[in-house]
Amino acid sequence: MMIPKFLFQILAGLLNPTKGYVHVKKPKSFVFQNPDHQVVLPTVEADVAFGLGNLNLSHDEIKSRVARALDAVGMLDYLKRPVQTLSGGQKQRVAIAGALAEACKVLLLDELTTFLDESDQIGVIKAVKKSMKTSKDVTALWVTHRLEELEYADGAVYMEDGKIVMAGDTTEILQSIMSRQATYLDRLNS
Repeated sequence: MMIPKFLFQILAGLLNPTKGYVHVKKPKSFVFQNPDHQVVLPTVEADVAFGLGNLNLSHDEIKSRVARALDAVGMLDYLKRPVQTLSGGQKQRVAIAGALAEACKVLLLDELTTFLDESDQIGVIKAVKKSMKTSKDVTALWVTHRLEELEYADGAVYMEDGKIVMAGDTTEILQSIMSRQATYLDRLNS
């Protein structure tokens, strides 16, 4: 779905809306679909600290934020590891930690499990869920095509052709999607 990606890019401030306006509580952070587009420095510690360079923080505060963010996503033991030795799921967690270290209020996640194997998919989703529990004033929004990820969400918005079809309870939305799929498959088989 291209429309939600554009919506996320607008929310992240990467694109401007063609009409109207959008306000997102700052600070906000955007985690790209492919962690290799975001995780760029040689070590985990350096990469997570990268975004903090412009915040005029002390060295001790930077180290503290990096450690808290890595702990929130289960990557603190990898602090000194070279980034190139990490799996895709571990890189994705490092990217999320970088966003959390910036003390964002809104965490925008663009299909964060796309390039990951099944165990890393669940690990990354659980890391986001855990970090939301430890950072109560942070809201995470993510785009996904994977219905199984709804199990970890507090709510959902279902879109078709760039329009909101349903919003609210994940169980109701999942049931509606499954019903739509069944109807579609019935029509194909008729």
